[in-house]
Amino acid sequence: MPKLVYDFTEGNKDLKGLLGGKGANLAEMTNLGLPVPPGFTITTDACRSYMADGSIPADEIGTHLEKLEAAMGKKLGDPDDPLLVSVRSGAKFSMPGMMETVLNIGLNDRSVLGLVRQSGSERFAWDSYRRLIQMFGKTVMDIDGDLFEEAIDELKAGRTDLDLTAGDFEALVGTYKEIVRREKGRDFPEDPKEQMELAIKAVFDSWNAPRAILYRRQERIPADLGTAVNVVAMVFGNLGMDSGTGVAFTRDPATGHQGVYGDYLQNAQGEDVVAGIRNTVPLQHLQEIDPHSYAELMDIMAKLEGHYRDLCDIEFTIERGKLWMLQTRVGKRTAGAAFCIATQLVDEGLIDLDEAVRRVTGDQLAQLMFPRFAADHGNTVLTRGMNASPGAAVGRAVFSSARAAELAAEGQDVILVRRETNPDDLAGMIAARGVLTSRGGKTSHAAVVARGMGKTCVCGAEEIEVDAKAGRFTVGDVVVQEGDVISIDGGTGCVYLGEVPVVASPVVEYFEGRPSDDELVRAVDLVMKHADARRRLDVRANADTPDDAARARRFGASGIGLCRTEHMFLGDRRVLIEDLILAGTAEERQAALDALEPLQKADFAGLFAAMKGLPVTIRLIDPPLHEFLPDIIDLSVKVATGKGTKKDRRLLEAVQRLHEQNPMLGLRGVRLGLVVPGLFAMQVRAIAEAAKAADDAKPEIMIPLVGAVQELESVREEARRILAEVGVDALIGTMIEVPRAALTAGQIAEAAEFFSFGTNDLTQMTWGFSRDDVEAAFFGTYLDKGIFGVSPFESLDRDGVGRLMRVAVEEGRRARPGLKLGICGEHGGDPASVRFCHEIGLDYVSCSPFRVPVARLEAGRAALM
Repeated sequence: MPKLVYDFTEGNKDLKGLLGGKGANLAEMTNLGLPVPPGFTITTDACRSYMADGSIPADEIGTHLEKLEAAMGKKLGDPDDPLLVSVRSGAKFSMPGMMETVLNIGLNDRSVLGLVRQSGSERFAWDSYRRLIQMFGKTVMDIDGDLFEEAIDELKAGRTDLDLTAGDFEALVGTYKEIVRREKGRDFPEDPKEQMELAIKAVFDSWNAPRAILYRRQERIPADLGTAVNVVAMVFGNLGMDSGTGVAFTRDPATGHQGVYGDYLQNAQGEDVVAGIRNTVPLQHLQEIDPHSYAELMDIMAKLEGHYRDLCDIEFTIERGKLWMLQTRVGKRTAGAAFCIATQLVDEGLIDLDEAVRRVTGDQLAQLMFPRFAADHGNTVLTRGMNASPGAAVGRAVFSSARAAELAAEGQDVILVRRETNPDDLAGMIAARGVLTSRGGKTSHAAVVARGMGKTCVCGAEEIEVDAKAGRFTVGDVVVQEGDVISIDGGTGCVYLGEVPVVASPVVEYFEGRPSDDELVRAVDLVMKHADARRRLDVRANADTPDDAARARRFGASGIGLCRTEHMFLGDRRVLIEDLILAGTAEERQAALDALEPLQKADFAGLFAAMKGLPVTIRLIDPPLHEFLPDIIDLSVKVATGKGTKKDRRLLEAVQRLHEQNPMLGLRGVRLGLVVPGLFAMQVRAIAEAAKAADDAKPEIMIPLVGAVQELESVREEARRILAEVGVDALIGTMIEVPRAALTAGQIAEAAEFFSFGTNDLTQMTWGFSRDDVEAAFFGTYLDKGIFGVSPFESLDRDGVGRLMRVAVEEGRRARPGLKLGICGEHGGDPASVRFCHEIGLDYVSCSPFRVPVARLEAGRAALM
């Protein structure tokens, strides 16, 4: 039988897959000799077993509980001197607040009296008991948590939780027990071991709770990992003002700056800090409150950062002057902090540049390239909160998660405003441009989750009075109603009424070539230069105009991987395509082509000049011709009402003649070039003549939608003849975007000098999806049901589309060893897809100019993984 339960003394930080992040790090701290309460971890293997058959390893749990009782000298739920435990989740990847925790397991009507005698504090004991019933009722028994909140709010009636007496909490225990009885038809369980078993099962069940599923989908965490469960001896921060609980960071998670960062709350239990029920004090205040514990905490933080060689996020409790470490992990951070911390650690000699590149991501770099508020906007500050997660967010104020998701689905920008967020707000946080709360600090739920998602967040804006039911908040005499536009600055914590103008990110300005002494820009520069030095993949850009090409080059592109020539036929030139379609004779058709050729030549000359000797891959016209014609309904109405011209009538006949039931699988790409004489020849000649007139042009001609080698051979022969006539060399290749092309790549490579994977169409045809239709029709349902972890149009489907790519790479290079291979779908800028392209041996990726830096960084990371 596999071992399913581990004591903290048996694990280490490298066992995250088995023990979860929390359990592995508790074990690591125990092994480092830090003050960790004793406990044990029930593994993720046990979770998967539970999800399969509903069983938990009861015997192993019982054995470890006995060891824990022996270590503590107490029995679980003993009426005279009770051992109390917490039951906490802990997955391999951090999922803050998404799964369940139950504290104070072991309390009942008898042991609470023992806790009174043991602690000497009636208030503490009854407060702990009501917390257990509240957490257990909501988490384990699935009772609406608002019922408990309403009961305590009614009891407080204008007081804070610190004003409540032992008698108040004892009365609240009775009220809570009655809620349980009324809602579930049974009493709150008094048996401590039943409490623990039910809590363990509830934590396992929470792995598949809707909010956990949504978070995993957002963060691309595999659904089959499961969570571990940690059973830990309780230590108490709510024993009086000489006790407390807090969260600390070894560096600022918002900026990366070194210093003392965190929150502390006296006379409170751990959940109080992240829940934001009372505003915390900055961690520095602990130095005045409890100098001894503060000094010990600073020593431990330095030890943990040196050991983990990274920013550490720490949870701790002080019980009557005794410091206990409850958790550590490599802390979540903003994108800017990630870059700054990585380079700081290089400067400090803790990591090398290879490791620095591995520790940042293309997604984080993309976040840094978004705009921020203008420095001189002139808007008056409405109020200030804590700068919990940077960025500039503008939107309409909304006061519920559901409303945020609803308006965002309509295309509106919203700011989610709450007193404090909780895990049930996740859908609204994902939908919103930013989050604003009146309570909580940099370690509150809102702050931690927003930072992880790259969302702008301002927390703890105490002047704000939020009335969610009325749909408004007030700051003094100012009333902000739902729908009013507000702007929040996650870098400064400022909140503004109305829309604040935004400006370009300094990181974008850096890529544009403008000098800066900004610390973040220095960090990005250092990381990018090393990523470029390490990467094997070239990064090209998808660009159709000289301006796009010039920007791509500034952003570090090593060429153009896709120029879509059909984009050059829009606007005023559409009439020339109409003339080509309406041509009734060879002479008329040639006249239309002759009119297009100089325009195409000028287009290509601009691209060659912008790229200055770098390769330019030009795809010959791809979409079906009907896309260049007027709408059939509009044209029919025009003709039917007698308002159409003679040309309109001829166009209607052409539109009707060319109409296809599924045009994306019809007359387009290479098929169009073979059916319309002279079309591809005109484009090839324009490319050749523009290249001949340019300095050091490197054209590559790409034939689209090839499914059979004979199609490519036919076009290639004509293209080679024209190139020879003009006296220009150019590579001739094809897009691999039809599944048959991937499966017959060995044949096609005999006629092609390069392949470029057109993964947008390859994804459509492999899945049988029409992208324009299915994303709105059912992708939302597929994501909700877990059929997709992420849209296959957003990140490459490795198992299906990726397998076709592997086949094409292997067979193509077997037939032509020097075959150049690239990708030019928008997947070329997706970080996960870039890593896959490196893995299968492509030579380059190509993406939109704005994504070029992201692809460069991910190509460097791929080489170092």
